[in-house]
Amino acid sequence: MSASEVDQASSREPLPGSLAEIHKVLVSIQQDYRQLAGTMEALQGKVNIIGGIKQSEAEEHQDHQTSTVGLDSTDLNAVRTKPSTQSRSSSASSRIILTTYPGQAGIDPIAMNWGHSDLTLRGPVVVSRSQSTIRRRNAIGAHGGSYSIYHALAVASKNIDIDHKPDFTNTEPAVNIGPFPQWSDANKIVSMDPLGHLAPWLFSNIIRDQNVQIRPTIAITKAHMKLPELEQSVRTGRLVPDGKICLNSTGELAVTKFAVEPVWWLPGVAERFGIDEGTLRKALFENTGGSFPELITRGDIKLFLPPIGGLTVYCFGDPVKMSSSDARLALRVHDECNGSDVFGSDICTCRPYLIFGVEEAVKEAQRGGSGVVIYFRKEGRALGEVTKYLVYNARE
Repeated sequence: MSASEVDQASSREPLPGSLAEIHKVLVSIQQDYRQLAGTMEALQGKVNIIGGIKQSEAEEHQDHQTSTVGLDSTDLNAVRTKPSTQSRSSSASSRIILTTYPGQAGIDPIAMNWGHSDLTLRGPVVVSRSQSTIRRRNAIGAHGGSYSIYHALAVASKNIDIDHKPDFTNTEPAVNIGPFPQWSDANKIVSMDPLGHLAPWLFSNIIRDQNVQIRPTIAITKAHMKLPELEQSVRTGRLVPDGKICLNSTGELAVTKFAVEPVWWLPGVAERFGIDEGTLRKALFENTGGSFPELITRGDIKLFLPPIGGLTVYCFGDPVKMSSSDARLALRVHDECNGSDVFGSDICTCRPYLIFGVEEAVKEAQRGGSGVVIYFRKEGRALGEVTKYLVYNARE
């Protein structure tokens, strides 16, 4: 049909009941498309499997030839009769899935109701790309933040199976936290999962019954902290040992630690920056080298686990008091500074500020309030050390 014929057709009066008929046709086309996509996907999978088998056979034949060169008949018989060992697989299939689409055949994401008041109905964060879970994902990205790259190296080098399932026995949070009212407000918490420390246990039925991998994005433990400056703090009287928080004359502290991986609720993050979600998705996709195409193709998925550092919360005193309106809170929010915090570089004053924050947090906790230090893993206000050192040079 020519362009003029299309224009003439579009200008004609619609057929009786056309809206209902058009809707019916569109639904039928959509169903046909899904069936066709599923068929093509299945055919492609078979092609990849056949290709993978042939490649494996070729590699096995090559390995066999290489391993038998220079052997006499006795050695050769020993090689043939030696039982084979099962090596770790770098992937369950040779097939690569670049992206997925809403409504695609087999795609069935676990429901996510961010901010739902019923924790079990809110749903877990599911991002694993294991064979049993990849079609059930409701999040883009990967667990571990920036450490996900090292996990990829372990898989590629066959030091870990891609379908490895972690054992969470005896790894429960060291203290009970929440629930709090903020957990039921989708706009209050947008850069971490408030249920991250409970996920494997809260949604154990989904793990068990649906064979879906669900991992925590928050871990909570208890520890002791020793910083050289704190012994001086005790000697000068800035800190007073009480045997509970400041344990002794060396300034050793009792602390509850929370390790937090980033989980972004994209609509909420976009709102915080005063932009629309589409603009945020486009910027994230383009400025990560196109690493996450589902930011563009999966508008139905609203969660993103970005490849960035997380944060650690150091809580002194009773953790329950952190959110109590009846308790005072001393809070230090500190961006990572490896040069000063760890190695004592004098080019900046980050470590003295950190020590001061710890002291004030401990004193507030000893007075019956809560003391918290939040340590963000984003060197130089997220500029990174290379840019940070260039600024140092330019400032000299």
